[in-house]
Amino acid sequence: MSGAVGFLVFFLTYAVVYGILALGLNIQWGFTGLVNFGVAGFFAVGAYIAAFMTGTPSPYHLGGFGLPFPVGLLIAMGVSGIFALILGFPVIRLREDYLAIVTIGFAEIVRLIIVTEKNITKGPYGMGVIKPYKDLVPASYYSLLYLGIALLVLAILYVAMERAVRSPWGRALRTLREDERVAIAFGKNVNSFKLQVLVLGSMIFGLAGAVFGHFFNFITPNHFLPMETFLVWVMVMAGGSGNNIGVLLGALAVRGLWEGMMFLSDVLPRGIQIGAIRLAVIGLLLVLVVMVKPEGILGEKKTASDILGE
Repeated sequence: MSGAVGFLVFFLTYAVVYGILALGLNIQWGFTGLVNFGVAGFFAVGAYIAAFMTGTPSPYHLGGFGLPFPVGLLIAMGVSGIFALILGFPVIRLREDYLAIVTIGFAEIVRLIIVTEKNITKGPYGMGVIKPYKDLVPASYYSLLYLGIALLVLAILYVAMERAVRSPWGRALRTLREDERVAIAFGKNVNSFKLQVLVLGSMIFGLAGAVFGHFFNFITPNHFLPMETFLVWVMVMAGGSGNNIGVLLGALAVRGLWEGMMFLSDVLPRGIQIGAIRLAVIGLLLVLVVMVKPEGILGEKKTASDILGE
């Protein structure tokens, strides 16, 4: 596989991972109005749990159970959902800013545990993750195979999400987002719906982490910095909150911009920090989206039944 094709496959797989993350945040923020600033924490939980479950035994880290790849994905989702349930249950009935604070704290706690608990995660040195189904194709074509696997996961998730948000359950979420009092008047248990969405979205973050870990084949705490949460929020807002196709386009566009700026090192003077330029450009993009096109690339299409929840 040539260098250009290899890079394209790498970029598309990365974009698929962030597309999964964007769909998870979209169900929380775009359709329900929940503010989750701990995306990176659940992302990390999914990656490490999948690595523990599917990896081989090692004296240097936890796990090594050698479970099949699909089972590892499901367990990563389940553990992420359990953490969300534990976090959300005491605060979901409070104001939205409490949930934002709790999720920020959770993400930082997860990162610090990964860094400091070397007997569990190998700390800052990182740990390897297996390549599933690597014997099916020659090594030079494995990245293309994994791109197909990642796309299949994304497609299944997208179809399930579309069916969910078009169902009465999904219309109830939009009613809750627009006005909780209207949802209550229709007899909806808003706290139950919020908790369901928090758990569901966090399970999707865990799924993205598992897919990412097996794709990258090596994970470290630096893969799950707060910047990852910021990027996913920009993707959702730029693509169009409440529109699944929109947030996938946002993930592709923002990830493309992020990777494209890597080539600035070839034209800029030596010593300039490309990482700082990346953050500045993405921040500027977010400001421009809010000012010029706040509904994003593809805004949500609302109907009367969406708002009334019927």
